[in-house]
Amino acid sequence: MLIAGFPAGAWGTNCYLVAPAAGEECVIIDPGHQAAPGVEEALKKHRLKPVAVVLTHGHIDHVASVVPVCGAHDVPAWIHPEDRYMMSDPEKALGRSIGMPLMGELTVGEPDDVKELTDGAKLELAGMELTVAHAPGHTKGSVTFGMPEAADIPPILFSGDLLFAGSIGRTDLPGGDMDEMLGSLARVCLPLDDSTVVLSGHGPQTTIGRERATNPYLRQVAAGQGATEAPRRGM
Repeated sequence: MLIAGFPAGAWGTNCYLVAPAAGEECVIIDPGHQAAPGVEEALKKHRLKPVAVVLTHGHIDHVASVVPVCGAHDVPAWIHPEDRYMMSDPEKALGRSIGMPLMGELTVGEPDDVKELTDGAKLELAGMELTVAHAPGHTKGSVTFGMPEAADIPPILFSGDLLFAGSIGRTDLPGGDMDEMLGSLARVCLPLDDSTVVLSGHGPQTTIGRERATNPYLRQVAAGQGATEAPRRGM
């Protein structure tokens, strides 16, 4: 298994390229602000051929490079239907007035081929299986992508802005909801094995076991209580 990740753009959003091995087909996860050069560098370095872009949610820091990346490689983008509008109207998603500057000139809009994600779907892409879990809270259409344990790797969760190392995504933007966030943490994260590697939308990787023991939000959910006030990240 090959996973090449890098933080991109003004928000330091993690973009991931996932493939069975170097020299094979790959999936690109969350090509955000200014991610296209890093994507091309990783593709060349590892001799990868992209077959799809998959998106954990629709915020501009996760989708800003979808159009150029999909266009350059003629691949579809997968997104949950409740977040699809954000690709064409990122200002509405952030609660900003139309016309306010948004990080200068950005290429917004949909790529030519958009496919919609559903809860529980199993995507067979690039010889790999990604399991989709609808995880609202940060946005209405947030999802995670899970990969099962294999011979050489533990199970993996691409958590987007649901779960970070030591924190969770913010819920104060349009479509955010703390009750939904807590429900998603309980439904999506708590049942996972402690060995599950969490690759999130921002910050370093962690594990479910580490977060179960130290993350104040996950600990509160596990205890059946409301969330404590601790720092949250993401756009």
